[in-house]
Amino acid sequence: DLYRGYEQVILLDYSRSLLREARERLGDGRYIYVAANLYELPLADASVDTVVTVRVLHHVQDLGAAFQQFARVLRPGGIYTLEFANKRHLKAILRYWTGRQAESPFTIRPYEFAELNFDFHPEYVSNYLRSAGFVVEERRAVSSFRIGALKRRFSPRLLALADALLQRPTAPLALAPSMFLRARVEKPGFRRLNEVLWRCPRCDTTGLAETPAFLECPQCKARWPIEEGIFNFKTPQG
Repeated sequence: DLYRGYEQVILLDYSRSLLREARERLGDGRYIYVAANLYELPLADASVDTVVTVRVLHHVQDLGAAFQQFARVLRPGGIYTLEFANKRHLKAILRYWTGRQAESPFTIRPYEFAELNFDFHPEYVSNYLRSAGFVVEERRAVSSFRIGALKRRFSPRLLALADALLQRPTAPLALAPSMFLRARVEKPGFRRLNEVLWRCPRCDTTGLAETPAFLECPQCKARWPIEEGIFNFKTPQG
């Protein structure tokens, strides 16, 4: 329902099994299912209006490279909506001050609490957004009541209502465990979409020729298979 206002929605993930599940639930219609590497998006420059990553960035090791890719595929003035796990949330600060947590929530470096699971300092995220040409327009502090004692005492409905009321006024403090940002990419060019959608991840050539079975790059001749309704840009044929 959140994407009701868009004519076409590209669901991109590295996992083909998750994409198959999504296709079974959502069908085809206006949805395009793409299996690809986040750091090598198979999309042409300025080919999308909006990029959304929610519950994604905590698995991204190189934020700078990812943000550069998002800025590239967005049209000038396009919007990037993101969520990240906040390293400097209030509960982490209290644990650190009371000696129950060794990792300082105030250091800028990401905290890898498990393999390829990262918490990020808000300033770390903001710095890489700026480097990629993004301007943050709005912030939300989310899940401020993610505390076991509160969950046992109050209903989920009440906690969700309280959280919604506090998301905007507490956002400047950046003390919630989850932060949402809305950013606009500032880059030269007309604010219209590129009519070409695909770009070859192997050689960066656009204008891929589509057949029922694959997309073929006119430059390097790589064939990217279309399997079970999913565009597979993970492993080319040839």
